[in-house]
Amino acid sequence: MNMQYIHPADQLVMFMQRIYDKGLTTTSGGNLSIMDSDGNIWITPASVDKGTLTRRDIICVHPDGSCEGPHKPSSELPFHASVYKMRPDLKAVLHAHPPALVAFSIIRRVPNLDLIPSVRKICPDVQTAVYGVPGSEDLGDKIGQVFAGGCDIAMLENHGVCIGAPDMFAAFQRFETLNYTAELEILAGKLGPVKALSPQDNRMAESSYHTKMDDFIPHTFTSEELSARRDMITLIRRSYRMNLFTATHGTYSVRLSDGSFLITPFGMDRAYLEEDDLVRVKAGMKEVGKIPSRAVRFHEEVYRNNPDVRAVLQAHPVHAVAFAVTDAAFDPRTIPESYILLRDIKKMPYREMYANPAEASRAFGPANPAVMVENDSVIVTGNSLLQAFDRLEVLESTAHSIINSSTLGEIVHITGQEIEDLKTAFRLED
Repeated sequence: MNMQYIHPADQLVMFMQRIYDKGLTTTSGGNLSIMDSDGNIWITPASVDKGTLTRRDIICVHPDGSCEGPHKPSSELPFHASVYKMRPDLKAVLHAHPPALVAFSIIRRVPNLDLIPSVRKICPDVQTAVYGVPGSEDLGDKIGQVFAGGCDIAMLENHGVCIGAPDMFAAFQRFETLNYTAELEILAGKLGPVKALSPQDNRMAESSYHTKMDDFIPHTFTSEELSARRDMITLIRRSYRMNLFTATHGTYSVRLSDGSFLITPFGMDRAYLEEDDLVRVKAGMKEVGKIPSRAVRFHEEVYRNNPDVRAVLQAHPVHAVAFAVTDAAFDPRTIPESYILLRDIKKMPYREMYANPAEASRAFGPANPAVMVENDSVIVTGNSLLQAFDRLEVLESTAHSIINSSTLGEIVHITGQEIEDLKTAFRLED
């Protein structure tokens, strides 16, 4: 979806709906704005339900200060205007009060940006703006000072966050990513000391293999491929709604019977992907005109070394990844479904997936259908897309249950004999 062809008012409605639907703002909280090429500031209104906004509710504030629209502009207009004044390169501003980021704002600390590699790339710097009265020129000046120094993200003391970007999608991506790492740090802290990546490890994820593949031109599309594209898009969109993905992070792939595979594209918004956005990879070549996920080489190696695997899902569900950024062991012997679907889950060293993807791909097998990659992601496999997706859901649900149990008492795991009984009853391979 190309945002430059969507009217600013429609963009504001789209992204406010996404923020509200994810529970990252309240009916009256938060505001968004876009500055257009004529210098007009399009901004969400004051005192209008964020869950039911329409394009007719959006206010246009002209450069002379006059307003066009049926409502008053957001009371936070002064700091939106301050950001645009200090940073002419920024054309979108997002402000919201998601619980995780508010938790950091009320202890006046910035979330850790180095728990997984994508965060520092999207949010390279976050600074704190000193508390000011909401809607005041004073608050606008204090936020403007942060942006004037070149930082695009300000944590507001006892208030929330303000994010600027060249467009609203980039602002939303920064917001969603920052909120994700805040939630991750909070959850991981319940399991034990949180581990961060070094600058060198952060850079290891910057593979360019996905851009250097040769192209091929597909001349036909089999019914098998079209079915796989349809099913992948259905589950990718569901994954986004269920917070298994963020807007641009999370990779699904499916192997086709001719040995090629389909994979999610690089850098595109998962919420709006269409069937033709998916990238087919065949014999080390990519579908012409498209860029596959940065993880394409690893997926390629998983299929090469695991002939029974038909689908590979790599995702960042926050409860599961909390185990990947701590030394806490993930033990699925909680309820029968968890063990039956997940079996024994290994933790893969962070460097292995990037430095030696061929060897890392051999971690999978009948008794190890899923792995956790330290400070990165979880990866699940299956003999079908649906089986792999089921495993991903169960992995996140199990991780959620284990973290919840930490405040209730000690976990009583299914015993060794009960595990043997499950293996017999469900014919589980060792």
